[in-house]
Amino acid sequence: MNNNINNDYELNNFESIQINLASPEKILEWSHGEVTKPETINYRTLKPEKDGLFCEKIFGPMKDWECHCGKYKRIRYKGIVCDRCGVEVTKAKVRRERMGHIKLAAPVSHIWYFKGIPSRMGLCLDVTPRNLEKVLYFAAYIVTDPGNTGLGYKEILTEQQYKEAREQYGNAFSAGMGAEAVKKLLEDIDLEKLSAELREVLKDASGQKKIRVVRRLEVIEALRLSGNRPEWMILDVIPVIPPDIRPMVQLDGGRFATSDLNDLYRRVINRNNRLNRLLELGAPDIIVRNEKRMLQEAVDSLIDNGRRGRAVTGPGSRPLKSLSDMLKGKQGRFRQNLLGKRVDYSGRSVIVVGPELKFYQCGLPKKMALELFKPFIMKELVEQGYAHNIKSAKRMVEKVRPEVWDVLEGVIKEHPVMLNRAPTLHRLGIQAFEPVLVEGKAIKLHPLACTAFNADFDGDQMAVHVPLSVEAQAEARFLMLSVNNILAPKDGSPITTPTQDMILGSYYLTHPGVEERNTYAEKGDGKVFTDLDEMLMAYQNGVVGIHAKVKVRMFLDGDKEGRLVESTVGRFIFNQGIPQDLGFVDRDEDPYSLEVDFLCDKKKLGAIIDKCYRKHGNTGTVIMLDYIKSMGYKYSTKAAVTISVSDMEIPEEKEAIIAAAEAEVDKYEKAFRMGLMSAQERYEAIIKIWSKATDDVADALMSSLGTLNNLFIMANSGARGSKNQIKQVGGMRGLMANATGKTVEIPIKSNFREGLSILEYFISSNGARKGLADTALRTADSGYLTRRLVDVSHNVIVREYDCGTDEGVEVRAFTDGKEVIEPLKQRIVGRTAFIDIVDPQTGEVIVEQNDEIMEDAAEKIEACGIESVAIRAVMTCHARTGVCAKCYGRNLATGEEVNIGEAVGITAAQSIGEPGTQLTMRTFHTGGVAGGDITQGLPRVEELFEARKPKGLAEICEADGEVISIEARKDNKTEVRVRGEEEDHVYVIPYGARLNVKEGDKVFAGGQITRGPLNPHDILRLNGVEGVYQYLLKEVQRVYKQQGVDINDKHVEVIVSQMLSKYKIEDAGDTDLLPGALYGKFEVEEANEKAIAEGGEPCVAKRTLLGITKASLATSSFLSAASFQETTKVLTDAAIKGKNDRLIGLKENVIIGKLIPAGTGMKRYKNIELDYGINAEIMENFERQQREAEEAAREAEAAAAAQTLDMNADIDEIFEEPIIEAPAMTDGPDIVEMD
Repeated sequence: MNNNINNDYELNNFESIQINLASPEKILEWSHGEVTKPETINYRTLKPEKDGLFCEKIFGPMKDWECHCGKYKRIRYKGIVCDRCGVEVTKAKVRRERMGHIKLAAPVSHIWYFKGIPSRMGLCLDVTPRNLEKVLYFAAYIVTDPGNTGLGYKEILTEQQYKEAREQYGNAFSAGMGAEAVKKLLEDIDLEKLSAELREVLKDASGQKKIRVVRRLEVIEALRLSGNRPEWMILDVIPVIPPDIRPMVQLDGGRFATSDLNDLYRRVINRNNRLNRLLELGAPDIIVRNEKRMLQEAVDSLIDNGRRGRAVTGPGSRPLKSLSDMLKGKQGRFRQNLLGKRVDYSGRSVIVVGPELKFYQCGLPKKMALELFKPFIMKELVEQGYAHNIKSAKRMVEKVRPEVWDVLEGVIKEHPVMLNRAPTLHRLGIQAFEPVLVEGKAIKLHPLACTAFNADFDGDQMAVHVPLSVEAQAEARFLMLSVNNILAPKDGSPITTPTQDMILGSYYLTHPGVEERNTYAEKGDGKVFTDLDEMLMAYQNGVVGIHAKVKVRMFLDGDKEGRLVESTVGRFIFNQGIPQDLGFVDRDEDPYSLEVDFLCDKKKLGAIIDKCYRKHGNTGTVIMLDYIKSMGYKYSTKAAVTISVSDMEIPEEKEAIIAAAEAEVDKYEKAFRMGLMSAQERYEAIIKIWSKATDDVADALMSSLGTLNNLFIMANSGARGSKNQIKQVGGMRGLMANATGKTVEIPIKSNFREGLSILEYFISSNGARKGLADTALRTADSGYLTRRLVDVSHNVIVREYDCGTDEGVEVRAFTDGKEVIEPLKQRIVGRTAFIDIVDPQTGEVIVEQNDEIMEDAAEKIEACGIESVAIRAVMTCHARTGVCAKCYGRNLATGEEVNIGEAVGITAAQSIGEPGTQLTMRTFHTGGVAGGDITQGLPRVEELFEARKPKGLAEICEADGEVISIEARKDNKTEVRVRGEEEDHVYVIPYGARLNVKEGDKVFAGGQITRGPLNPHDILRLNGVEGVYQYLLKEVQRVYKQQGVDINDKHVEVIVSQMLSKYKIEDAGDTDLLPGALYGKFEVEEANEKAIAEGGEPCVAKRTLLGITKASLATSSFLSAASFQETTKVLTDAAIKGKNDRLIGLKENVIIGKLIPAGTGMKRYKNIELDYGINAEIMENFERQQREAEEAAREAEAAAAAQTLDMNADIDEIFEEPIIEAPAMTDGPDIVEMD
């Protein structure tokens, strides 16, 4: 690293970080001394050996402020270097940062640059890696100066050839072997001259030669522009990393455990010392050569063990972990320590349900809270005079004195904590709550927060984290508090929809209570009440039943007359907590009726919450949610829904349906035996018959179950179970798949109520087992997909308000044949209109250019019959980095316009990855059709995002034209001839592929001639960026929709725009860009502007589609790429190019420990100055509210009320979001609310 960060260096003070090759001088500059001995510590005194790998003189003292010999102890000698042992008196922490070095007796090559693909050293010298290896490992000579002999420069000579040449030419030429010879060749390279020569050669080169020249030019240019010298790839000096990073610890038995690096360094030092001695003694050449080779191998295994030859092993033949292994993989430095750290002030425990909690609360065990808030409690104890100093306060907390509990109550008030449930698949996996102290050891969780966490109470555990700083507390309260996370970021629908018992209670409460078959009268049917209170009293006294249809006089504000409204008692109760202006009833027409006068199942509850959120925002919604929760639990208890065997009725028609199906199957069996149909046709027919029979039995079952059947209530309300499960309990199980995914043609005619026969049991266990194995695999695959998505998109942040783009995207409803995958309305709500959207009939402007398309406008657009709308999209955004707010549109998690600083890339990755576990892993086998295996579910999503060529490709049309003939050939293939404008195209279709065209059809470039998936790279070639973008979007949406998962287009767009963010240079023109290399859009534009300004030719670049893995590695940030995959390759490349990481994305900033450049960490939100004009207004409001509060308090006192208002209410307490302290939700004193 070039940035040598000093201790006093302000961490947030640098803009970028650069990586370079280290020159020998640089390594010596870092070093604090030479390590010459392989010894580590003295086993008798347990002190480090002098000049060894743990030497205190080089690396600093083992104990704070104490030298090796003990002459100087204590801090007062700070900075003194002991004259006896040479150790500086300083903190022991320096042993984590001071480096040493080993001076090598002979140069050695760095394995990364010689062995990596492509071999950088080989490209510099234009020597093949195989020959280079022979030279470096002393198996061949290389000519370093041919003189005027017949030998070629850099010619490889074997031992025999070298001897013959020496005899023939004497000393007229020079050749050498090992890293010394290679170093001399590298020193002789003139980068400027070589670069110019290669550019000349490139003009005429073609084919393989051109590829080789471009590769060489890439390395030479990288070295030239970065100021690195090629000979620095050969090491004369090796740095020794600080000892505390490769520690040695004493185990209980007196033995020592040491880091593998110490063993590897020891081998290098031993071999180096031996080589030094041999050279001093003037040993024979062959012995020296062997020792040099061994030194080279020792250094290789230190840097990257196992890269060449067999890995050096430790005890138990385990390969030793080298420097490269310390960086690589999940356990490496990047992913283990830099991207994920363990944090203090955290705890974990089992969760239990807390139905009595408010939505913004969680129950925290007392003991846990005591430990988590320890420093805060100690501070309060001192401030309140319970303890004189911190030490005695600590003792009080440890002894758990009674006063500690009172202080703890005060400390946790208004101090949110964050709860996290692993796996955290999306941002709602961590939310903030206000803690409430509870007895016991379990954390209590509000039942409505379970969906977001995907938590249940069968033994799940959750972690608690305490935000410490005021800023962290503010962010937890305003951004992460559970009440601010009502909507799911993936599609903007409410995620806090009630589940299970709550739905059951609401369903029971709003049930009309009338059974279709035998209408019965509920107690108190037809009664009339003067008002709601009277009705409630009648219900509580058992005069009317909950499903009784009654009339109640309802009043509006200031209305004395009122009007009789008819509904059931349950619905009147349910509506008490529901705002009456949600839009289910047209209030202009009908001001009195109940808002919710229908049966409430899961879907309806979702709609109620959605409408409430749009109308009343967070506050109203949360109050309503808590009401629905309480009522749901109360009345599901009263409903006492149970399941018994008698609920599982078997329909009478079942036997007849099965008998009819069996008869039909026999018919096909006979036809097959007579040879009238193929095995495949018979199989498909049988499957079809049994599928229909199963559905018929299920339909008969559902119609025979009454609407008051308990099983039916559970499934119909959406509380638990589904039609499919009821079918298996009371109908018939039907067809099952075997382990390969193929449907077994023997159906299971029994249901679980009757019990399965042995054969049926075995048939069904086959597929069930596969299901379990699939689930386990799917979780891992889905997690890996999410990781790749995050990596490709983490630097997409909303960085500006409007980029002023001049491009838009046409969107229309996604259809697949007749079936609508996604309607137009769903695709355009919350997006920005690119041009005015005009009603074609009236000419009225529905949405103006650059305005957001709201729900009502989208409905109007659909109603007008408009089929396609031009909107702004992430794909066409012109923001230099990230995306602008206008092109992104609405933030789905809040329903508002997206804020600048929102990390929309991460949100997109989470939204696509989180439902990944719900997708199937299955490849459906359609039977013997060629290419008929349809990849679906997770593998299909992965295939699309990795831009792979799918199996069973469709044949696509290369140009517009008309199909003029379709002919069968003798070899069973089919020839399709298409007449284009300029020439005819002939497409040869393999046997078994299904045609998509017929004679006379018009076809377009990119259109399908046969059915099947397409290769996205072909679509990009034929239909351009827009074509491939629409295709990927549609295909990804199709997979998720098949599983019933809704994901907003914009998330997929963010990923696709990252896949299309690079341009490949076809012809470099007069720019400095390299042909075949990938560059970002702005780099290409700038290079062209520069070339044109200088009177040259601009380059020709073509947009490229990269898979997400490739796109992640092609990012401009080397820190981000290195922490993703192929760490050594990325770092090798970056060092040669002297890459500068400008710390634009999130990962790079997390790695170096800076605040992420998103949200409140953005530069624009630093050093904000207050406008005191606004401040004066706030103060005025505050003072007015204080006056009102004082008056209220005086009145309260006068009335001798028990509640008093705390006059010293903090300013932020009064300006809090009312949801925290809304009178309807607190049991404490009322807080005066802002107007």
